[in-house]
Amino acid sequence: MEQSEVKKSLERFRNHVISVSKRNLTNQRKNVSKSLYNSIKGDVKAMPNSISLQFSMDDYGAYQDLGVKGKKSSSKAPKSPFKFGSGTGKKGGLTKGIFNWVKKRRIQFKDRKSGRFLSYESTAFLITRGIYNKGMKPSMFFTKPFEAAYRNLPDELVASFGLDAEKLFNQQIDNILK
Repeated sequence: MEQSEVKKSLERFRNHVISVSKRNLTNQRKNVSKSLYNSIKGDVKAMPNSISLQFSMDDYGAYQDLGVKGKKSSSKAPKSPFKFGSGTGKKGGLTKGIFNWVKKRRIQFKDRKSGRFLSYESTAFLITRGIYNKGMKPSMFFTKPFEAAYRNLPDELVASFGLDAEKLFNQQIDNILK
């Protein structure tokens, strides 16, 4: 297989993964600010003796894709490598993100006693506390299209370059987290 054909094949692969990932974000209603949507990119390089394919996106894309275990329960994302309360994340990042999300979507809970609407801050606090304790379900907006497109790569391409899907995927997640 010629190098230019390999590059074309990988570019088609990249474009397909990116377009389906973006479509998934929109269909799953996870595209409020379009920040994650616009950040999904891919880079293909074909050298004489090697090929390189890298995907990148905003940091929180990995959390959206793979989910996050909660502080008290991991039932929503039992296989996720991420966990709230581990002390490795940025302090206040979830609160700020949820507040912005609540404000853009104009979500306000009602007080059970008085029937009045709670402030955006109070609504964001309640949602944040629930997510922090119970976790966040994986959306697989990127994983599923990547794995499906990988299965459809031409066999000759896979055989000639000895690509390993699991290793490639893990490298991509590591690159996104860096």
